[in-house]
Amino acid sequence: MNAPTQILAIRHGETDWNCSGRYQGQTDIALNAQGLAQALQTAQALADEDLAAIYTSDLARAQQTAQRLADVKCLPLQIEPALREQHFGVFQGLRADEIALRWPEAHACWHRREPDFGPEGGESRRAFHRRCLTAIERQAAQHPGQTIAIVCHGGVLDCLYRAATGLALDAPRSWALENAAISRLRYDASGFAILAWGLTEHLSGAQRDELPELFPAP
Repeated sequence: MNAPTQILAIRHGETDWNCSGRYQGQTDIALNAQGLAQALQTAQALADEDLAAIYTSDLARAQQTAQRLADVKCLPLQIEPALREQHFGVFQGLRADEIALRWPEAHACWHRREPDFGPEGGESRRAFHRRCLTAIERQAAQHPGQTIAIVCHGGVLDCLYRAATGLALDAPRSWALENAAISRLRYDASGFAILAWGLTEHLSGAQRDELPELFPAP
């Protein structure tokens, strides 16, 4: 049996749309000044990690976060479009109150976390879950006995947490998904296991952003 792979799963730094509560999805929004500072703090916190590879979503906010780590570790970025955030379709660019006003039924389906519901033009939670976990499993399987970093999005991390804990896609969320937080997981033949979740001690002066409207807590 192959040795387990250690995974450092990192959410991208803050963006202006995070601050204004707008659904980003696959809209390509760059980091703001706070997000760039968070990316640098994260890279510095992981300077002594023995990383075999750095994988990142191809969206700018993830790539900018990952690039700071790549610079510190002198490693190339491995771009993986399958690590993109869920596509929110017509919801993208809007706040929750705007969505509820325009599409009340769709908004209700979204907040019930119906696995097969997807906003018009977007992805369902089930399709998204399958897409990003298939990519992460493939990446982890390529590095048995090594440590890799994966820089991604809140929704991808939500999928990882559910996969590691066996929680259903429609179960309410009670765990944080903060900008530039570091989570440590293990992957082996039995699947994913969480070693530490949502570490933010490295973020001096960082602000919390749990995206309560995108991933509602109970």
